[in-house]
Order: sequence, then structure tokens, then C-alpha cells
Amino acid sequence: MSDHGRFQVIPAAYVFLLRPGAGAGSGSLYAGADTAGPDEVLLQLRRGTGYYDEHWASGAAGHVEPGESVFAAAAREAREELGVSIDASMLHPLTAMHRTHGNGQEIDERVDFFFACREWHGTPELQEEKAAALAWFPLDALPTPVVPHELFVLEGLRTGTLASTVAYGF
Repeated sequence: MSDHGRFQVIPAAYVFLLRPGAGAGSGSLYAGADTAGPDEVLLQLRRGTGYYDEHWASGAAGHVEPGESVFAAAAREAREELGVSIDASMLHPLTAMHRTHGNGQEIDERVDFFFACREWHGTPELQEEKAAALAWFPLDALPTPVVPHELFVLEGLRTGTLASTVAYGF
């Protein structure tokens, strides 16, 4: 049990790398432009993790470490999982999600911070063995299945209906 008795949530940072859709050109450094098609998002196929294996998920995500800001955690996860360098000022907050699995287990009480990033240095490549593939997908043609709470965010991003703070699983 935590030092605060019954109060506990586990923080995590998610980074959705976005690039212009078909016809607009792309590269490892993108600062924004008009696109001919919907934005594309970089997703990884989870494998060997024990959590939503064989589901597509954010290219970079993970827990916020003690003493680390959520922005620093997002940049660290992008470096560790994708091999790209992100300046924290390039992270654009999408939503904060208070999430539960409703099973009463402390590990499943979460607060997730989702970011979009359109500017990074380097070429995204898998850096860890917990993913089987890495691919770009148009926001209006996502693969299946996508981790459910991440799909909720991506659909909200695509439709422009994503609130700054959401609850999921309650």
C-alpha cells in the first residue's frame, strides 16, 4: 500500500508521432504543413508483454519515473522505444485520461497523459523486443485491434472531439 493509504494512481506518458498524410511529403523532422490526406500516426504491434499483446499501440509509452516530469517521461520513452529525440517543447498535450479496469487492483488505477508530436530528430525504429512491428497508419484507417483506451484517444483526435480531460473504464 502507498504512503497515502487508499489513494494511488500510476502515471504514464504516451506519445503519438504524427506526420502529414498522403501527398504532403514527410521526413524525420516535421514542423507542420497542410496535408492532402488525414494525418498518419506511428503505431507499434505489441508482443511478449502480457498486456494487450497482438494489439497496435502508441509508438512510445511508459510509466513516469519518480522525480520525472510527464514531459521528460514522454521524451525518454520516445528515445528508449523508437530511438528518436524529442524536445519537450514539441509535445502537444492531447488529453489526460483517468482510467480504471474496475477490478480493484492498484496496478490498474491509472492517469495517462497523451501527447502528439510532429517534430523529432532521427528515424523511428523499434528499439525493444516488446514489439513485433512498427508502421504508419492514416487516422481514418487504423489497424485492428488497437489497445482500447488508446483507440478512444485516436478516434477523438481524428474527429476533433477529444476533451482535455477524460475518464475511461468507470
